[in-house]
Amino acid sequence: MHVRPDNPLIVQGDGKVLVETKHAKYEETRDFLGRFAELEASPDLLHTYRITALSLWNAASAGMNTSEIIDGLRELSKFDVPQNMRDQITETIDKYGLVKFIPHPDQPAEMIRVQFASGFVAKLVANNSKLREFMVEDGRRHWMLGGGHRGIFKQRALQDGWPVEDLAGFLPGAPLKVELRDTMVSNGKPFVLRPYQLEAASRWYQDGQPSGGCGVVVLACGAGKTIVGIEAMRHVQSRTLILATNQAAVNQWVREIIDKTHLTADQVGAYTGTIKEIKDVTVATYQILTWRRSKTAKFEHLHLFEDHDWGLLIYDEVHLLPAPVFGATSALQARRRLGLTATLVREDGREGDVFSLVGPKRYDLPWQLLEQGGYIATTSCTEVRVPFLNGARERYERADERQKFRIASDNPAKLPVLDDLVKRHKEDNILVIGTYVDQLVVIARRLKAPLITGKTPHDERDVLFEDFRTGRIKLLVVSKVANFSIDLPDANVAIQISGSFGSRQEEAQRLGRILRPKKKEARFYTVVTADSKEQEFAMKRQLFLTEQGYRYHIDERTQA
Repeated sequence: MHVRPDNPLIVQGDGKVLVETKHAKYEETRDFLGRFAELEASPDLLHTYRITALSLWNAASAGMNTSEIIDGLRELSKFDVPQNMRDQITETIDKYGLVKFIPHPDQPAEMIRVQFASGFVAKLVANNSKLREFMVEDGRRHWMLGGGHRGIFKQRALQDGWPVEDLAGFLPGAPLKVELRDTMVSNGKPFVLRPYQLEAASRWYQDGQPSGGCGVVVLACGAGKTIVGIEAMRHVQSRTLILATNQAAVNQWVREIIDKTHLTADQVGAYTGTIKEIKDVTVATYQILTWRRSKTAKFEHLHLFEDHDWGLLIYDEVHLLPAPVFGATSALQARRRLGLTATLVREDGREGDVFSLVGPKRYDLPWQLLEQGGYIATTSCTEVRVPFLNGARERYERADERQKFRIASDNPAKLPVLDDLVKRHKEDNILVIGTYVDQLVVIARRLKAPLITGKTPHDERDVLFEDFRTGRIKLLVVSKVANFSIDLPDANVAIQISGSFGSRQEEAQRLGRILRPKKKEARFYTVVTADSKEQEFAMKRQLFLTEQGYRYHIDERTQA
């Protein structure tokens, strides 16, 4: 029996993997597991991962095979990998590609041949009524599929345990010459892609083969996901539709494309609530595409997907893709698709739909490797825990679950801690980030600092963000509007005063606000109420930071 008590991990028969964090091989083990397993819990000494079908299929699509996974687990495990897990890993990995889409040799381009690894697999799939309704017999041995059903078939097949390998190819889209500049317009400095940005775009594109051209690139905020998108545009050389989270993100995409390519302002347009330009490269918000006059009315702008001959769709922050956009994406499987994100975790559990409709994970670089390379800031993360004061604990205990979270988030004992942190970092560029606007109004007045919320006019926001970028102001209080795609390269301290129910994706975005490379170390503080729902949710958010290789320092304040 394989017994190596000095190794760092244990594989359980239920798919859980336990890892000792103090072990000398911890970082090697973490990076290995991150390729095919998901982190579930991250207490200080022992982390728990889970091997799932989706995590294995993502690994298979990236080229990992059964022996690489099982041999690697055995090499790092204290005990032998249970036989049932070896069998499960083998069966799951082997399922990837048993069902394939390929171009039909005899039918129009919109028809796709469904290729099965064997007659037995074909029979199993054809016997599923939810899949069979889209399939048409194609001679004695084959089946075919109408192009309009390409997406929904993949969604349903994945739900039934059949991950489809889609090799049916893509429409080229209207041609557009995209050339990168050698020198940036904004500052006259040389423009050179970083090695990992080149590799990420290359792994996604795969030299134009049918196996490439769709999928997700996972990179830290501040690592230049926008540049990966621009490099993808250079590969594809066609009209491009980019979807972003808000007006500020749209402005940033437009600014970056004009700054770093030879495309002009006449060729790059914004499609938002305030301006609706359709150009060779169009950058739209998710909000405008999902806008409708009432809950029963149609989505008035989703036609943007189909009315134009796009050759590439880029989904910024793909982990936030709204349901109606999933529907539109399902119908657009003949267009190349790139998803960009700092974390594939979705709070709604629809990671499988991202896999089916946007594509599998193509590239994922741990944040600590970026930090070690000097591409993002060295970062320290601290959770400051404060007590309830003056009878607030009794009010908290009487409240319902949602009220408990709000009471803990609004705890006045946080304010002296905030004062202390702002004073400690008075020479730094500080973002104070929170969820509740009334709380942030009090904080902004207390700190005599500008406040940006969702109601702040875009022009005013732009002025304040620019003042912060240039150093005219060094302290900014911001609501959730600052979570996504706002380029604040000089921020090096973030103080999170309230969060949103343990969202790992939110933690990714908020930490990302301070990760741009800089001379100073970045500091990320989360102030929470001890022994409360807020602390429970904070522990859930720590999963994200642990996935990326960061450790949380705990600062217990016995009194405010």
